[in-house]
Amino acid sequence: MKIVRELALLLLVAGLVAPGAAGEEVTRRFVEAQRFEAAAARQAVAAGPRHVYAIDNRRIQKLDKRSGVVEKSWEGPADGPVIHLNSGVVLEGRLYCAHSNYPGVPMQSSVEIFDAENLEHVGSHSFGISDGSATWVDRHDGFWWVAFAHYAGRGGIPGKGPEWTRLVQYDAEWRRVAGFALPPELIERLRPYSSSGGAWGGDGLLYVSGHDAPEVYALRLPRGGATLELVETLAAPIEGQGIALDPAEPGVLYGILRSVRSVVRSRLAED
Repeated sequence: MKIVRELALLLLVAGLVAPGAAGEEVTRRFVEAQRFEAAAARQAVAAGPRHVYAIDNRRIQKLDKRSGVVEKSWEGPADGPVIHLNSGVVLEGRLYCAHSNYPGVPMQSSVEIFDAENLEHVGSHSFGISDGSATWVDRHDGFWWVAFAHYAGRGGIPGKGPEWTRLVQYDAEWRRVAGFALPPELIERLRPYSSSGGAWGGDGLLYVSGHDAPEVYALRLPRGGATLELVETLAAPIEGQGIALDPAEPGVLYGILRSVRSVVRSRLAED
């Protein structure tokens, strides 16, 4: 048993691993390691190699990952095209942010693109009127993945609650490849809101967050059918919203505490 447990711990340090690795049940959670204040920490945080990006509706702050010092800021005008930025992901020197007109209807969504170095707005990909509000975007296995959320209350459409939330897979040219529904047991945990953040882990699992719960949910693609499978619920020191997995340090999660405008860095641990 000692050898088995030591092997499980080695896998844990190497990166995010699924429960049951090395032949035993593993209970995992994220434990706070660091936090720092960021006025823009209201919607999400994104993570690059050396910086994190606190994201608000029309505002982004670039912070040093270790000290929390704000190095750059961007803010869009109140009457500009950027209305409600959501989760972001840093890829090849660009910050890609899911964006919508929330709480407006009909729902409109896009991906807004910023230079990760100077925060200059450099591009946009529009989905136009969308079936759902784009809340997060990521790239995995050469594909784009975008979550389109539905809500039971403000910003929702009568007759279309959280159960209408969908994850859409696109190719590199933004052509739709596939779509997936959230599992019912997860929808009930998210209700009346939906998935606010998501990121693919190095273990092939998809980690998503809700609107305010201190939890992260590990999902996997279905072996059949159209509904994602809930693998595990992990406690996390966050208040939902957009999350990021550190691209330079496996097992590290960034999230926010919007009530106190803080970015939280946490590490994966097991009980």
